[in-house]
Amino acid sequence: MRLNELISGLAYECYDSAALDLEISDIIYDSRKIVPGCLFVCLRGAAVDGHTFAQQAAQQGAAAILAEEALAAEVPVIVVPNTRQALAVVSAAYFGHPAEELQVIGLTGTKGKTTISYMVRSILEHAGYRTGLIGTIGAMIGDQVIKTNNTTPESYDLQHFLRQMVEAGCDCAVIEASSIGLKNHRTDGFVFDYGVLSNFSEDHIGGNEHKDMQEYLESKQLLFRQCKTGIVNLDDAHCQQLIEGHTCRLETYGFAPEADFRASEEVLLSRPGYLGVQFTLHHQGGSEVISVDIPGKFSVYNALAAISVCHHFDRVTRQDIEAGLNSVKVKGRVEIVPVPGDYTLLIDYAHNALSMENILETLREYQPTRLICLFGAGGNRSRTRRFEMGEVCGRLADLSVITADNSRFEDVMDIIADIQVGMAKTTGESVIIPDRREAIRYCIQNAQPGDIIVLAGKGHEDYQEIKGIQYPFDERVVVAEILKG
Repeated sequence: MRLNELISGLAYECYDSAALDLEISDIIYDSRKIVPGCLFVCLRGAAVDGHTFAQQAAQQGAAAILAEEALAAEVPVIVVPNTRQALAVVSAAYFGHPAEELQVIGLTGTKGKTTISYMVRSILEHAGYRTGLIGTIGAMIGDQVIKTNNTTPESYDLQHFLRQMVEAGCDCAVIEASSIGLKNHRTDGFVFDYGVLSNFSEDHIGGNEHKDMQEYLESKQLLFRQCKTGIVNLDDAHCQQLIEGHTCRLETYGFAPEADFRASEEVLLSRPGYLGVQFTLHHQGGSEVISVDIPGKFSVYNALAAISVCHHFDRVTRQDIEAGLNSVKVKGRVEIVPVPGDYTLLIDYAHNALSMENILETLREYQPTRLICLFGAGGNRSRTRRFEMGEVCGRLADLSVITADNSRFEDVMDIIADIQVGMAKTTGESVIIPDRREAIRYCIQNAQPGDIIVLAGKGHEDYQEIKGIQYPFDERVVVAEILKG
């Protein structure tokens, strides 16, 4: 594609405009991946500034440079106010604006994005809509799952995935739009047909993420300025703040009487090896009973969000909604693992105090004989998180099994000692088993009828990171091996 075609959607300056009639072979934003004839985009990161590699990129064959400042280079330099936003625009053009050939659904919120995305995909697929998905667990295109580094990939990769979906015959795409992804313009360059905001609470503050809660909130708000129809949880305490400045048509869901999609009469469903929830859905004067094979009140909210989206698709029937919600399985999100005993074992990604509290309070509502939580904490991360997780688990679980979880470059026993600081503030019982495999074995061998055991922290991850090396560790495989042995 010609350079002038790629940048036609940008406000830019170039002192060699006659040179813009260049053929561009690719768009590259990582200087280690330069290919001849490419457009190199200089991105400013937390640790590295791409502008410092512009001259090197030109020497290695880049045909042009996209930057935020005038640079001395042997090739044309296009100067724009924001290269991240520009990368999104030129990437959309380079891949032929694939979003225009799909129905695109964007999901944001502190919790629930992954589960809602899987629910939406499951319902739409049951209705005959081929649906791709991009999110925490990777990019799903047909039967192919491509691992990604971020919940919301960089805009070039996002557009590439969307083009692959079109070529695979997809009708729809579901994208987890993280606050960082929105803030860093990864979802610019197109308009979502539907944007969903699940909820908002404190998270992702500090470090390379958001400087404070206000910036976090403002990043979430961006989705409602980038979609045609916005769908918001009316029960969320921050609802009115989140929709400030919106440019889209709005719809709501929740338990509130005025919600467009309203839930009532929530009932918890349980038996050994199964936890679910049932509720009555009210919409446009009608009502129907809906059941979900994922436990807790938060599953009602997630289901309402998914139903609110799928209601806009003509071929979706009540049967599709019921089948989609009853067959959806989200890896590592309250994921039930089959076991032969009269107890329930599940895997969940809860890896901080807030998510731990949510999952344990939810499981407590099912009145287990004992609620057992196996967990650790990540190394080279905030020690405060460990104190808080220990305190939450000690307060809400009948038994805490403290073990390893991605110790990275720290000693596992040092991390466990920090967890015990928080645990000591409670009267909760605990055992320490540093080897995570042996800790899981302990839980299984000591399970009693009616127990609920949650293996927390790893979720969808299939590795343990120790001293810079990722060792294979899929808890589903580990459980199967223990049961077989």
